[in-house]
Amino acid sequence: MKRTHPGLLRNILATNVRRFRMARGLSQQDFALEIEMDRTYYGGVERGERNVSVDNIERIANGLGISPDLLFREAD
Repeated sequence: MKRTHPGLLRNILATNVRRFRMARGLSQQDFALEIEMDRTYYGGVERGERNVSVDNIERIANGLGISPDLLFREAD
């Protein structure tokens, strides 16, 4: 069965990626360039439109200077 909407984890990931990026004071474009990721793809990650691969999750977490598991934790 094909899913027509993103799951809960994708939304948590998108929210956390944006929150950690903004805490670093970087624009989407600047951060995407820093981690060598296409800016439109990265924007889709933050909007929860992309089903992100494990490799790209690792790349994003490394760029943010955090452990990848932090991207999947719901904010308090």
